[in-house]
Amino acid sequence: MCRLHTEGTQHGCGHYIITRKVMKEDCLSRFCINSNYHQENNCPHCPNCKRYFDPDAKETITVRSPEFCRECEYWFKGPGARRR
Repeated sequence: MCRLHTEGTQHGCGHYIITRKVMKEDCLSRFCINSNYHQENNCPHCPNCKRYFDPDAKETITVRSPEFCRECEYWFKGPGARRR
């Protein structure tokens, strides 16, 4: 499957959030929807073709934030947090 080179923010919770997709590494497979070799029209294999990217080939951290990401903020510091 194809892979991305990305730039993003590293949060205090450990999550890396993509802010910009810099480049795509093409896997050159006709069975990957993201590849340039995939037939856009009349692909007989499309229900079985790979639809998602593999893990990023390169992650460039542009900003480091001590704050939790939006999803973790809810569960650890917001209304979803366990009462102490």
